[in-house]
Amino acid sequence: MDRREFFKHGVSSLKKTVVEKVEKDVNAQAAHWIRPPFACAEMEFLLSCSRCKACVEACPYGVIFLLPLRSGVKATGTPALDLLHKACHLCANWPCVSACKPAALYFPDSEDGRPESQLPNLAVARVETALCLPFKGPECGACEGSCPVPGALLWKLGKPTIEAEHCVGCALCRLACVLEDKAISIHSPYQFHEQH
Repeated sequence: MDRREFFKHGVSSLKKTVVEKVEKDVNAQAAHWIRPPFACAEMEFLLSCSRCKACVEACPYGVIFLLPLRSGVKATGTPALDLLHKACHLCANWPCVSACKPAALYFPDSEDGRPESQLPNLAVARVETALCLPFKGPECGACEGSCPVPGALLWKLGKPTIEAEHCVGCALCRLACVLEDKAISIHSPYQFHEQH
């Protein structure tokens, strides 16, 4: 390898390392919020989103809000889902996605070029057994029947379980929970990507 090749390879390697570091930092920050349905990867999302509020205005359930300044300069004014107090209703026509002209929210195409028919993965939901009434003795069942995704929320021996391979994290089960301190927690998928 001559000197020119050596420096060219070094610069290329350095660029790759810098991009990977920035992307890792961006994803770590994204662990603090949950993006709307069909959002592209966080780095691409921050670069694509025009902060136009069209998705916020298009959401018929008022679940989408704009991140405040305390979220960091890069993320301020970008949309996120409030799945702690509300839930994504997985609208049939996805008005939030259709409203996004910069394509920060977009329908992925399948291999044959047609739009994918599967649901987006929004978040990670977990039953908090220390809070959930059926795990403590009394019967409840408030969340039973609340999930629109087949096989995601199951009842086994009178207790709810969330099947991660089916759950999309819409939080409709959390919304149905009757406890003030909800027995179903919702987490950004980026929380778990950064732990591995």
